[in-house]
Amino acid sequence: MLGERLKRAREAAGHSLRSLAAQIDISHTLLSQYEKGQKTPDSAVLIRIARALGVRSEYFLRSADDSLEGLEFRKRSGLRVRDEKRIRAEVLDQVERRLELENLFPVLAQGFELPVNLPERVASEEAIEELVICLREAWGLGGGPIADMVDTLEGQGFRVVMVDVDPSARFDGLTAEVSGHPVVVVGREWPGDRQRFTLAHELGHRILAGRLAEGLEEEKACNRFAGAFLAPRQSVLEALGSQRTWLEPQELALLKEEYGLSMLGWVVRARQLGILPPSNYERMARYFSKHGWRKQEPRAYPAEKAHLFPQMVYRALGEQRISESKAAELLAMPLAELRAQRNLEAAHAPADQ
Repeated sequence: MLGERLKRAREAAGHSLRSLAAQIDISHTLLSQYEKGQKTPDSAVLIRIARALGVRSEYFLRSADDSLEGLEFRKRSGLRVRDEKRIRAEVLDQVERRLELENLFPVLAQGFELPVNLPERVASEEAIEELVICLREAWGLGGGPIADMVDTLEGQGFRVVMVDVDPSARFDGLTAEVSGHPVVVVGREWPGDRQRFTLAHELGHRILAGRLAEGLEEEKACNRFAGAFLAPRQSVLEALGSQRTWLEPQELALLKEEYGLSMLGWVVRARQLGILPPSNYERMARYFSKHGWRKQEPRAYPAEKAHLFPQMVYRALGEQRISESKAAELLAMPLAELRAQRNLEAAHAPADQ
């Protein structure tokens, strides 16, 4: 058990056997023996390993029974094998901590269930618009902007994981299951509109699975789903009108700020809903390319933040279901930092009990 967790933590930190061994001043052969369970590190070495990998020593005492099932990288050609291993390991660690908290405090557990009123078959891309309306109604989202996509998905039983990814790598998200829980992974440093579209796209894969009629391309359908989920048809029509020949960049920037859907995403929605004729869409697409907005749009949308899991940890701590030490382990932070956060950064004041 310890060896498997040591290997997972090393891969999550992006270390090779040799680089970690050099950092903690042991041979890579000995480190390999630790990971294979052939030898057991003493407490002093284990503490050095934990510090080098940025984890608490208690991490190595957890079981390693969970595994990523149905793992699917949407685009993986730009990821090195080492990066894939790091992402897999980091995802497992984050989800493990979530599930451990839920086991300690079961009232916090939230499973994912598909709404029962969704259409069983989706015959066309246009039918996705109706399905999205049904889904948003079932989840009580109405027809307006979604303030926080991470909390929305986690509130429905998803586990959202944010990882560090090389911006130059071709990685458009990851979906998997851990112990039956759906997991979606996005880049931590991505612009918020990219994070939100990826989260909605991965939700589309989950919702549309087994519903698409023959001939519908799943990736294209999920892109349609994502745009419709972030900016529903009626909201787009109210914002843009029923027919346009051009969409002002400032207009698009303001809509991006309101809905968290990219400027280009709004142009695509206008084309999908027949607001913007094909020839005018192509003209706008060329305009975006000319200004370099396909790669980086002006006015970056703020990145999403995960609120639900930290709130769950502090609730469990406040109700004395877990100790400060366990809370620090679950939040992957030093105990002193946790105590400072409990006092809203009053680092020198004792934590209230």
